[in-house]
Order: sequence, then structure tokens, then C-alpha cells
Amino acid sequence: MFEWQELLEVLSLRDYNTRLVVSSAVLLGAACGPMGAYLVLRRRSLMGDALSHATLPGVALAFLASVWLGGDGKSLPLLLCGAALTGLLGCGVVQFIRDRTRIKDDAAMGIVLSVFFGLGVVLLGFIQSMPKGSAAGLESFIYGKTASMVQNDFFVLSGSALVVLSAPVLLFKELRLLCFDGEYAAVLGWPVKRLDALLMLLLTVIVVAGLQAVGLVLIIAFLVIPGASARFWTERLDQMLLLSALFGAFSGWLGAALSALAPRLPPGALIVLVASVGFALSFFFGRERGLFIQFLRRRFLMQQGDAKDDLVCHR
Repeated sequence: MFEWQELLEVLSLRDYNTRLVVSSAVLLGAACGPMGAYLVLRRRSLMGDALSHATLPGVALAFLASVWLGGDGKSLPLLLCGAALTGLLGCGVVQFIRDRTRIKDDAAMGIVLSVFFGLGVVLLGFIQSMPKGSAAGLESFIYGKTASMVQNDFFVLSGSALVVLSAPVLLFKELRLLCFDGEYAAVLGWPVKRLDALLMLLLTVIVVAGLQAVGLVLIIAFLVIPGASARFWTERLDQMLLLSALFGAFSGWLGAALSALAPRLPPGALIVLVASVGFALSFFFGRERGLFIQFLRRRFLMQQGDAKDDLVCHR
């Protein structure tokens, strides 16, 4: 049990470490939300999963390269660069398979996800057998380490979130046309492939930045759930992007705050569970596509139809 004073301290972010962790989670959620909305509309929700798993061999290869060059392998910028390179490579492989074969998007992403993750697990097994491998701490990229984030992690996440959040504002018209009718955009002369590549680049940026917070296993939930939740509330893209950012930020804030009250509970998992509760509420009570709202609309239409039938009978 916790005291009300402790709850007030957590919610008011008085403690420096709590403030750092919660702020990082809020920024990550706010940036993942709009990207997830684009993925949902493009029907590429699995792409975030494929990309996040494709970063694992890059982390391992960056560690090995640093050790072979005489370093300790724990340089965060080097590890993140390795993750970004193999993440982009994974996106390129998905694009290549989709364009050059008859394999659909979901199968191509599933292939890349499993192959790259398998390679990463093999490389991690090799690293654990090295003298310096036991203390590498690379497992944090799989499960995340939200509770132990430091100021440098916050700065990296803040910069990445700022870059990702600027895209929906600066390229709103282009990305809207790409999401809803890519073929029509190509006919009009829009650089569809470049816009698609830009989306994948932004996705890579936020996935790599989020590895330290929630890990590659849970980052896909942070990407997809807020965007999918916002879809139940509106039919307009601008509102959907705003709602997905708010849902993601709120999930990050509440999940990280709850983890501060119960230190033995993992923050990443709590954040995802909070987002899942938000999805369930949106699924049932969403203003546009919620199950309860659709039931009421069908019932109203049936009553209207019965009233018209009665009127015709009386005449």
C-alpha cells in the first residue's frame, strides 16, 4: 500500500528521477501516437514490429565492432546507430520483397521480423560468451529500462520526438493523400515512394529512440494501440493524429507514474496495459466507430423503419 503523500509526489513529479522517467514516457507516447496512426491507415501496423526486431542485430554488431576496435562496447550513440542501420535495412528488404515478388506486405514483414530477430538472438548468444559480454547490458534493448533512464536518454528521446512530431505538421497534405489514396497521389505526380521512405525513416527514428524506454518487444504496442484507439473516435485525419498523440502521452504518463508507486512492476509493461485499457474503452464507446455507438445507431434506424412502416399501414 502507498500513502496519499507518495501519490501526490509522483503525480506532481517532484522527484527528479520520476520526473525524468515520466517525461520520457510522455514524449515517446506523443511521438509514437501519430506514427502509429499513419501505420494503421496505411495498413502496415506490422511494419513497426518488423523494424523494431530488425534493430537487434544492429545493436549486437555495433557492440562487437566497438569491442574489436578496443572499446568497451557500451557507447549508446554507437549502439543506436547500429540499431538504426539494420532497422533501415529491414525496411529496405521489406520494400524489395514487396516490389520484386508477389509476396504481400504482411508476409514480407513477417519474414524480415523473424530472420533479423533470429540473427540478433544468435549474435547476443555469441556476445554472452565473450569476457566483456556478460556485463554488456544489451538485454535492455529487448525489454527496455524505463525506470533507469538517464539525462542523455531523455535528450535523445526529446530530439527524436521533436523530429517525428514535426512531420505531420509540415507534410500534412502530402501524407494524408499518401495514406488514403497512394495511387491517386502517384497519378498527380507526388513522389509517393519518397514519401513512403520518409515515413519509414521517421518510424526508424522513433523506434530506435524508444528502445531504451520500452524495448523492441513492447515498442510495437506503443506504436499501434494509440493510433488504433483514435480511429474509433473520429473520421478526420487531423483529429486522429491529435488524439493518438494524446492517448500515447497519457498512457506514458499514467503507466510510468504507476510504476513509480509500485517499483517492482516494469514500467514498459504498465504503459502498454494502460494503453490497452484505453483501446478497450475506445472500442466500446468511441464516438464514430465504437461498438456501443454502432448498436445505438442500428437500433435508432430500426425504430425509424418501424415507425415508417406503421405510418404506411395507418394510411
